[in-house]
Amino acid sequence: MSLDRTLPGPVRGREAGSGSRAESSVVPRAGARAEARTEPSSSPATAAAAGAQPPVLAAPCARMGFDLRRPWGDLWRGAVLFLVIGVGTLGVYAAGRALGLTAQVQPANLGSYWWTVTVLLLAAVKNGILEEVLLLGFGADRLARLGARPWLIVVGLAVFRGSYHLYQGIGPFAGNVAMGLLFGWLFLRGRCGEACGTGDGRAPRGFGRVMPFVLAHTLIDAVGFLAPGILAAIDPR
Repeated sequence: MSLDRTLPGPVRGREAGSGSRAESSVVPRAGARAEARTEPSSSPATAAAAGAQPPVLAAPCARMGFDLRRPWGDLWRGAVLFLVIGVGTLGVYAAGRALGLTAQVQPANLGSYWWTVTVLLLAAVKNGILEEVLLLGFGADRLARLGARPWLIVVGLAVFRGSYHLYQGIGPFAGNVAMGLLFGWLFLRGRCGEACGTGDGRAPRGFGRVMPFVLAHTLIDAVGFLAPGILAAIDPR
């Protein structure tokens, strides 16, 4: 005898209804599990897209022009700045030493070791990156975005630049202030002239990039550290 025949009609209807509801309730869960299983299949593409995004520091570095996108332009601009500032710095140093206002610079006081040149070159690179990225790339750009007047930005940062060189004497202070005035003026002029740093999405160019100033500063310090013959020639005492 069939079980369905022993059950009353209403009971059979309820059983059938519950069965249909059970089947309908199972189907969405299976679909949900299928969807859940299909999500990991798209994760490699998502991960690849996420990997294509620039790292956290890439955006601010690109915005200030601290990258290698324009190596030749940065190099020749940095070389020109080095020639202008380097000759001027040596002149200020010689005048300060002649007047007794400048402390004598000991460019290579680490001794004659195999690592001396490497350490001095790394120190020059460190100085160039820290000072120009902080003063120009961050300081000048941030103050300009806050609405400060350009001349106030240039003068204020130039005096600040010279102030932490006062331990070397008045001559290096004046030389670094002059370098700060030139660097700050060129940097802000380059950014404003190229309409950069104003949120329009364009990459900075020319002297609106911080990289030429980093290169120039690095070359200036490298010469000061590694060319004791030049300093001895202008400082016979």
